[in-house]
Amino acid sequence: MNENQKIDVLVVGGGMISREVILPTVFQEQKYGRVGNVSISSLTGDIIEELQGMFPPFKGYPDPGTHGMTQRYPDMFREAIAALPVNSVVIVATPDHLHTPVINAAIEAGRHAIVEKPLCLKVGEAHDIMRAANEKGIYVLTDYHKRHDRSIRAARYKFRKGLLGEMLHGHAWIEEPKYMALEVFKDWCEKSSPFEYIGVHYADAYFFVTGLRPKRLVAFGQKKYLPTQGKDAYDAVQATIEWEDGSVQFIQTSWVNSANNSAMTNQGMMLLGTMGEYWADHKDRNTHFATEAEGFDEFNPNFFKQYDSFDFPGETDNVGYGYDSIVQGINDVRKIITETAGLDEGKALERRREIISSMEETRALPGQALVGVAINNAVRMSADAGGRFVAFDKDMNIRFE
Repeated sequence: MNENQKIDVLVVGGGMISREVILPTVFQEQKYGRVGNVSISSLTGDIIEELQGMFPPFKGYPDPGTHGMTQRYPDMFREAIAALPVNSVVIVATPDHLHTPVINAAIEAGRHAIVEKPLCLKVGEAHDIMRAANEKGIYVLTDYHKRHDRSIRAARYKFRKGLLGEMLHGHAWIEEPKYMALEVFKDWCEKSSPFEYIGVHYADAYFFVTGLRPKRLVAFGQKKYLPTQGKDAYDAVQATIEWEDGSVQFIQTSWVNSANNSAMTNQGMMLLGTMGEYWADHKDRNTHFATEAEGFDEFNPNFFKQYDSFDFPGETDNVGYGYDSIVQGINDVRKIITETAGLDEGKALERRREIISSMEETRALPGQALVGVAINNAVRMSADAGGRFVAFDKDMNIRFE
């Protein structure tokens, strides 16, 4: 790959994940010379104006200087995608239920995409995305950043060396405080659930570690607290997944935990095999601070944190698996663009397909992302039905048993 190859980046969505992870990553890559121009598309002009006060210069859609500040522009991303040059990538960071139209617009325009997990919420939509991306030779990566967590990578490495034997069962937990549903995601928590938003990370982690595909699942959900706050949304969702080898994984999720917890997210995973076991508390990384200004901080140095820069004295660098996951996608697109430069469209399409195919085993491209989409779709279907079993076929289509 040409190390000097820069690509332009469009981020669609100006919410929490964009502000805290995606945009700091993109602008750091710009600082290091791997990203060119940056543009951001969001719902309203006041969001763009707020982001302009937080980050280096970028082109905003809508432009606060020429558009209304609070008027909603739900389709402005189409104009932003149309303005992108060929050497570019679209990062999709909208609410989960709005991923599909942005992805489809990017593919139609011939632009590569990085999508915050999950790829989408419906199996049929995932199949459509997979077909369209393959037809045009478009790279579509789902950002499952937990695949880059060294703790989970270690579990995969040990399992695939045979050190854990055959899988028997696993347990994962990921839970967040009430303000996530009531403040951060108040506009769309009813369209999602704690499993669809965060629990799918650990379903994908089991798939990533073992390579197994789900056979069937059953899920339960509770609506006790959020309805008292005017939200017809699940407080908590639990799913038990039977995988194709007969092993079973239980995942518990919620977004009504106490805001007084020592960290924003309780999370971890255990695995038991016939020859070994894995257990990890992904919340407690055994690093803690206690300061007058910030109180007690159960510090996770692994996900996404700022440190003094080695290359830019007096500045900071963002470091962690949240950063690595997005950069992997950016570098993959840079590689594709570099290796197809100067080719006619027919040869360029063939080469794009070859490169993307070579990445399918190690990336959450649509063929792999389909598994998480199907599990999410099935969990919601089962929970909404009061705990009915849902089965998967070989193409990850789902049905009640």
